[in-house]
Amino acid sequence: MSDIQLDAAWENLLQDTFKSDNMSALKGFLRNEKDLGKVILPHSSLWFNALNSTPPDKVKVVILGQDPYPTPGHAHGLCFSVLPDVKPIPKSLINIYKELQDDLGIVNHNGNLQSWAEQGVLLLNSVLTVQSGQANSHQGQGWELFTDAVINELNRQSRPIAFVLWGAYAQKKGAIIDSKRHFVLRSPHPSPLSAYRGFFGSRPFSQINQFLQQQDQQEIDWHTKD
Repeated sequence: MSDIQLDAAWENLLQDTFKSDNMSALKGFLRNEKDLGKVILPHSSLWFNALNSTPPDKVKVVILGQDPYPTPGHAHGLCFSVLPDVKPIPKSLINIYKELQDDLGIVNHNGNLQSWAEQGVLLLNSVLTVQSGQANSHQGQGWELFTDAVINELNRQSRPIAFVLWGAYAQKKGAIIDSKRHFVLRSPHPSPLSAYRGFFGSRPFSQINQFLQQQDQQEIDWHTKD
């Protein structure tokens, strides 16, 4: 796991978090999992892809997810996103794209959201790793406290940020966000089980761009790169 790298600005902001007992325990857990021959997804070079793709001073929008896709070749460190050649696109992302099309008329053909991240959309999972084939297998091992620290640092920023909380899990995790200072969007999760309960028709993408426009910031181009 020597190929793990983290953006210097994030590393500086989170230096106390990295020194915590929680992170020591998390490192021990991941090292033990690897020693047992378990396959950890995504590749360790991509564990911090969300943070590396969107440095703290570039964050305009935060979308919170839960944990990586457990299918090999899918996850690459950005919530809801998959690598460009993955077919079919995961069902929750299909629903996100359906709402995007209804909202802004944009049609995307692959599931790679890297271009969103590079424009300032922090696509942050609560848990950054998973055992191959075992969804939710790394929950409760310490990642949640680490990503809470990330959210807390962003919440402390004086400049307003848009936080997108889809579903009860994200809304609970985002409870610390100051909605008087930041723009907080809440709706049901885009999964097939809940999208029809209010995610469809919520128009998050146009609302985010309207917010950014009000802040004299460049809007997000929600097209993905084919």
